[in-house]
Amino acid sequence: MNTNTMSYKTKQFLMFAGVTTFVFLAVVIVPFIYGLYLTFTSWDGVSLEKPFVGLANYSAAFADTVYWQALGRTALYTIISVILVNVVAFILAFLVTSGVKGQNFFRAGFFVPNLIGGIVLGYVWKFVFNRAFVALGTSLSIGALSTSWLATSKGAMLCLIIVSVWQYAGYMMLIYVAGFMSVSNDVIEAAKIDGCTNMQTIIHISVPLMVSSFVQCMFLTLTRCFMVYDVNLSLTKGEPFGSSVMAAMHVYNQAFTYKNFGTGQAEALILFVVCAVVGVLQVYVGKKAEVSA
Repeated sequence: MNTNTMSYKTKQFLMFAGVTTFVFLAVVIVPFIYGLYLTFTSWDGVSLEKPFVGLANYSAAFADTVYWQALGRTALYTIISVILVNVVAFILAFLVTSGVKGQNFFRAGFFVPNLIGGIVLGYVWKFVFNRAFVALGTSLSIGALSTSWLATSKGAMLCLIIVSVWQYAGYMMLIYVAGFMSVSNDVIEAAKIDGCTNMQTIIHISVPLMVSSFVQCMFLTLTRCFMVYDVNLSLTKGEPFGSSVMAAMHVYNQAFTYKNFGTGQAEALILFVVCAVVGVLQVYVGKKAEVSA
């Protein structure tokens, strides 16, 4: 490759991808490397000095039982949310691709919750759980709704799951809609001619041909749920008694509230590794299923 060709390709790259590459480096790569460096210091976030402490922050992170409780709580929340989000999204996608009247309107309506910011969404649902449901339960003498679900540890977790499903299901629905539309009508018609019912057609024809959609939705839902913070902050603030503190909130508190930036960064890195490993394994297993299908 001569110098002119190299110069031409470099100019092309800078023209079409230069700005994006710069922003990616400035916003993602450089902060990540700097955060990795902070894991080896005892910086308090204020002083100019950043004393080097080696692996002490990682030792503190592994000894932090509150962090591991928050991580376990996050894992449980993620498992339940991922299942419910994808089940609800799949059902919605099936309904809005089945020829129901006004299906385009319903697609837009189901997608709208995803456009609302997590902070705003949390405050809106906080009013619903604390005021609307309680007023409804009191007036109708429904015991389960007469007190706020956010007042108990199990209720707060349930509220987080409900809000997450309501927020993410519409977005995942669009991916499943694309999956349904990618299945050839000829295959569906052939299955019906062979005597398959609608349920059998979905299970044995549509679902195997939509594995790529499942892989994408599972990955997106996993990563979003593992890193949840905004809804956690505005809806529960980790209450009652810290029983709904997720891993991301604990990391934030460790770094910015308690001023333990080194330990907070170490715990953030552990959370990143856990999320990355789970995500990669899920994609690997999904891709194998896609090939076999």
